[in-house]
Amino acid sequence: MKKEKLTGTAVPLGALYTKENPVIGEFPDLKPFADFCKSAGISIIQLLPVNDTGTQSSPYSGLSAFALHPIYIRLKNIEGFDSLYSSDAKFKKAYDSLVKNHKYCLRYNYDGILNEKTALLKMLYDNTDEGKTGETGAALSKWIKANPWVKDYAVYKNLKWNYMQASWKSWLDSDRSKSKEEITALWNKKAFKKEHLFYAWTQMIADAQFKDAVEYVHGLGLKLKGDMPILMNEDSADAWAYPEVFNQDLRAGAPADGDNPNGQNWGFPTYNWKNLKDDDYRWWKDRLTNASKYYDAYRLDHILGFFRIWAIPEADLNALNGHTEPYAFIKKTDLYELGFDDDRIRWLSQPHIPTHVIEDITWNHDKAHQILAIFCNKIDGEELWRFDSSVKGNKVIEEADLSELCAPEAIPRVKKVLEDFWSDRTLLEIAKNKYVPLWTYGKSTSWGTLNDQEKSSLLACFNDLNSKNEKLWKKQADEIFAAITSAVKMIPCGEDLGVNIECVPKTMAAHNILGLRVVRWCRKWNEPGQPYVPFADYTPLSVTTTSVHDSSTIREWWETEKDSVRAFISANPEVFAPGTTEAAEFSPEIAEAVIKASATSASQWFIPPLQDFLYMDKSLWLEKASDERINIPGTVTEFNWTYRLPCSLEELCNNKTLIEKIM
Repeated sequence: MKKEKLTGTAVPLGALYTKENPVIGEFPDLKPFADFCKSAGISIIQLLPVNDTGTQSSPYSGLSAFALHPIYIRLKNIEGFDSLYSSDAKFKKAYDSLVKNHKYCLRYNYDGILNEKTALLKMLYDNTDEGKTGETGAALSKWIKANPWVKDYAVYKNLKWNYMQASWKSWLDSDRSKSKEEITALWNKKAFKKEHLFYAWTQMIADAQFKDAVEYVHGLGLKLKGDMPILMNEDSADAWAYPEVFNQDLRAGAPADGDNPNGQNWGFPTYNWKNLKDDDYRWWKDRLTNASKYYDAYRLDHILGFFRIWAIPEADLNALNGHTEPYAFIKKTDLYELGFDDDRIRWLSQPHIPTHVIEDITWNHDKAHQILAIFCNKIDGEELWRFDSSVKGNKVIEEADLSELCAPEAIPRVKKVLEDFWSDRTLLEIAKNKYVPLWTYGKSTSWGTLNDQEKSSLLACFNDLNSKNEKLWKKQADEIFAAITSAVKMIPCGEDLGVNIECVPKTMAAHNILGLRVVRWCRKWNEPGQPYVPFADYTPLSVTTTSVHDSSTIREWWETEKDSVRAFISANPEVFAPGTTEAAEFSPEIAEAVIKASATSASQWFIPPLQDFLYMDKSLWLEKASDERINIPGTVTEFNWTYRLPCSLEELCNNKTLIEKIM
């Protein structure tokens, strides 16, 4: 791979807008934005994912791995728009209402724009030959042949429309599970052909508009970098049409840490890597090949997931009873050799719930027994209970109706106690007679009852598992990367934030995958004072950035994380004006200093978010730095993912002062 030292910028497509098209950023808006980038010496435009996410505003909640989001289509550029606008009063009123209702807002209204645009797209489609006859025209027929994935997508989208956007998992059995042949038969069914062709036509329009913009970007000598979420929403066309690709009985997430004591359950199904490997990773290769129509480089989100994913039983709400996939395990015979008999193994691997923990809430012995009997079996002769084998996760506890056994105010407490005990184990039995340590085993009741020798022998066993796991994870990632990165010419990049597994950076380097270096987090965390890593010591095979879509911007960082700022100033005194401290008010000069210093890193590429560049012109600041964020992780609000630029693209292109500072 040719190593070029380039500067880029990252932006959500929806954040861009022009005076003529002020509602939301659209594919054609990449053209004036590319003009700005070219004049400012920016060589790479990095976009957040632009795939269809349906009713979800998060670009990382993909409804399809292949389909583009119709919300980014420019209606005025569709053939037949002018004619319909001038002749159809209903269409004219609906379009004018779209522009009027969503013009120049601080954040854009995702739901409102999507609903109104979808209605307008349907009206435009109804005016086409396909919309009038339900027959495929020559252009659309040729496009469908080149994009066969659209048949599954269109059938899924039409079913989802008829089910009022409900998840496919709640559909009738006859629609919930369909073979490839059944999906094809439904696609060809004459009664639904017009509706199916609408979704194919929409994708053809989106593809043409995006390709046209990409051609313009490339014509200026710029690169376009896409974003490839590793996971798919369980309610997606892919999870429905390609069930063999996914493990629907497992959900991806992250283990417990200081900020998330219950871990994170993202709700997305994990991959069935065995099936994918048996098919030569065809689904992933097709996905990347489709993306290569637009992008020169791509970012693999959560690259750690290609090595190992934190897999959580579908029946669990939190992530405490998760495990890594793949995993090395302890056999039951290994535990026998360590001196643990069946009773002790059961003690270590199954929660034992004393009656009194529920009785202390209900103040009624019989009621406590009745509640526990719903989920557990009592151990003969003891006031101890073990969960029944029918209980597969804590979801059943949360969903249980205890209203006849508990006072309303006691129900949440009872459920919490039961859910806490569900994860009160030292060992997790993954499969029959195969065990792994629970991530939080050190906090379990059973671990606390072991003597020092027993703990020592188990810890040695756990350490051996860690060594075996590293080899398993490296082997899996090597196989996947060797297959998929060679399938396309795009330059691969990986989001490897917070990864402390030894094999990850070496494996990424072996496959020429650029890592990610967020300046404020590039510190020697294990050394006294946690000093910043010097910019000259950054790994060349990497991308440096000042902020990411899930973090604060540099302005909010400067205003709220004073200790981190103080350490950064100390590490880079030469880039700040004399006397600058963390107490200094953030200013365009400070923004410029941070940007300039970060740009000196040894990384191959420097790609900060556009907001951090805009801080060099105070007229482009919003009143509050927090309003300039893209996303606040762990929250689901209308604020997230709806960021808009503080100015139109025309104004940005004419901002000569900012352009000169960026250059």
